[in-house]
Amino acid sequence: MSMTPLAAVPSAHRPTPDFRGRIGRDARSGHYAVPHRYRLHLSTACPDGLRLAVGHGLLGLDAGCPVTYLPAVPDCPGGGHSALRPLYEASAHRYTGPALAPVLSDDWSGRVVSTRARDILRDLDRFFPHEDRAALYPCGLESVIEAVERMCDEGIEEAAQRAGRAGTGPAERAAALDTLLDTLGRLENRLAAGDFLADDRLTAADVELWVALVQLDTVHRCHLDASAVHRIAGHRALWAYARRLAARPAFGRHLDLDGISRRHHGRCRGLEAAGAAVQILDWAGIAADAEAASRR
Repeated sequence: MSMTPLAAVPSAHRPTPDFRGRIGRDARSGHYAVPHRYRLHLSTACPDGLRLAVGHGLLGLDAGCPVTYLPAVPDCPGGGHSALRPLYEASAHRYTGPALAPVLSDDWSGRVVSTRARDILRDLDRFFPHEDRAALYPCGLESVIEAVERMCDEGIEEAAQRAGRAGTGPAERAAALDTLLDTLGRLENRLAAGDFLADDRLTAADVELWVALVQLDTVHRCHLDASAVHRIAGHRALWAYARRLAARPAFGRHLDLDGISRRHHGRCRGLEAAGAAVQILDWAGIAADAEAASRR
């Protein structure tokens, strides 16, 4: 396990804590796959936390790897969760940095295994198989899933941030919006061939894109003008796909819209724009339907 050293770094310049432990096949890995050994700590108001919550639900790991849900807004000065501090302090000598989520912890040792959401989900999918569900990372589709991850990171998340960033010049915002719209268009074309992004089955690529679309409509559009949001909403197949997935309990029941809003307003320093009034999907209604379906 490796970690960025933090103790001697001034608080204003501390890097994000980076634990990179991986679950392996046997005891030689250090963290081998045993049911009830590991625990997820996450907030569904955070994109990485939402990604893990959805994946965990699809994998059916409620018993084998329990989840501790954290508040939307961290409760420690400077960020971090007080509930996670014992794990961080047990994992790094004289640790003084923020205790950030998400975390995969080892209940046997009381230490952090990993803070990398995508690695965690890959390991849970690989080492905790279940005969009643399909793999989220099927063999042969790794490159497709990785390509979707890059599109979500660079073409949606980063492009949307640049397009709505206060103080950015008009030309740069326009270029970022073009990148965003081009990415959405390519994904829309891919969905024209089927209900899912890869091999006509639900995979981690769909979890990635769905979380990116939730963030786009609940967070990033608040800093875009109304015209830009209407152009984004024009990708009808893409938003119909987002609605279909949200209606599934594993997706929709994890939507914490109030938490997303509180986290956004607690962290954001940008200016609200006219796009804030142009909601694309009725996420609250979809989430309520998904919650009702999960109780049947």
